[in-house]
Amino acid sequence: MVTEPSVPPTTEESVLELSWELFGELCRALALRVARDYDPEVVIGIAAAGVIPGAVVAAMLQKEFYAIKITRRQAEKGVRQRPEILSAAPSQAAGRRVLLVDEICDSGDTLRMALAAVRDIGPADVRTATSLVRQGAFEPDYYALATAAKVIFPWDREVLEAGQLMVNPEYEELLTEEGG
Repeated sequence: MVTEPSVPPTTEESVLELSWELFGELCRALALRVARDYDPEVVIGIAAAGVIPGAVVAAMLQKEFYAIKITRRQAEKGVRQRPEILSAAPSQAAGRRVLLVDEICDSGDTLRMALAAVRDIGPADVRTATSLVRQGAFEPDYYALATAAKVIFPWDREVLEAGQLMVNPEYEELLTEEGG
């Protein structure tokens, strides 16, 4: 039986700041859900942030791991642009069962783009998975947790500036409001 990670209820206004421990539990829950229903031969993480849960899930499932690089560049005033593929889908996935992993699914644009790129190389089957899913037009085949909150991942909370670790400016206001 897969137990749900213990997470407080969330709303669109709330902030869900993940610890490394909770992130690990989400990866564990995701790997268990996948293993119950699917036997991928290859796991592909969507770079940059999707390689983190992708590599963890691949290790837990004892499967080969590869990456595809897709980016969302920030436009003016924090508005995100359409994702862009920066590297091809790995040829090692051709003719094999593939699990495509990202860290979160919001609009689904990145997963849809990666899915199309992987399908272009002719896998036997491909399914999608994310650590978290937010309510949107696309739902991955597998996910560990659904939330409405703004999510701060442990690897993204702090950034290096001038040789010093500091709160990521993208989250500074959110963390101040939440008392973080």
